[in-house]
Parts: sequence; C-alpha cells; structure tokens
Amino acid sequence: MIELELRIDDPAWAAVSEIERVSERALEAASRLGGVEGEVSVLLTGNDAIQTLNRDFRGKDQPTDVLSFEAAKEDRPFLGDIAVAYQTSARDAEARGLTMPQHLSHLLIHGYLHLIGHDHIEDTDAQEMEALEIAALASLGWPDPYR
Repeated sequence: MIELELRIDDPAWAAVSEIERVSERALEAASRLGGVEGEVSVLLTGNDAIQTLNRDFRGKDQPTDVLSFEAAKEDRPFLGDIAVAYQTSARDAEARGLTMPQHLSHLLIHGYLHLIGHDHIEDTDAQEMEALEIAALASLGWPDPYR
C-alpha cells in the first residue's frame, strides 16, 4: 500500500477531475508491480517551479514533465518525492492523444519506479522500466503510452 501526501500548488491542476483518486490509483498500480510499499509525496506544480527544481538538482535550466527524488534507504517507509508540471504534461498529453488522467498516471508510475531504484539510462533498463509502466497502466485500463 502507498500512503500519498498530495500537494497542489498550481491552480491549472483543477482542470483534472478526481486528481487525488487518479494519483492514488496510479501509485497503487505501480506498487503492486514494483513490490515496494511506503509513503510518497507528490507535488503537482507548474513549469516555473519544476524548472527551478530541475536547475537546482539536475543542472538543467528548463522545465520538464516529472522529477523524482528518491529518499535514503534509512528514511523508509518514506520512498521519496515526485514533482509534476502541469503545462509540460498537458502539452505532452495533447501531443500523444492522451487525457490528463492517463498521462498523469503514467508520470506518477514512472516517478514511483525511479523512487524504488529503476532508471532508463541503459537500453535494457529502459525496456524493463517501460514494460513495468505499460503493465501498471494496463491494470488501470489505460493504453500503452509508447504506441
């Protein structure tokens, strides 16, 4: 089970109905496949805030869709923080023909997988991570985002 701490600091997220339920369902689906339960903090923000986080923590001075910050092992059951930017996510969702609940679910699943140690630097790791994302999304009735 995942305990969600959700903070919404950009009013644009009000356009997404049942956002807390969507977030909980996505993280639970990921947890069932990832096998790690715990607490996750999610910040739903905008491009300006995520650009600052991206610059300060990754050295990339540009907005992005999602960032994950894995907690130290000794902080368990706290798994870490996930931040998602509305504007970048909405643009990507529209370009891919996805609804915002579908795309937010994908981004949260992706973020959760990073929190439990997955990455996509190497091709084989990326394939494994994508397969987990696809399976978690399918369990929610959402389509494969990579097609």
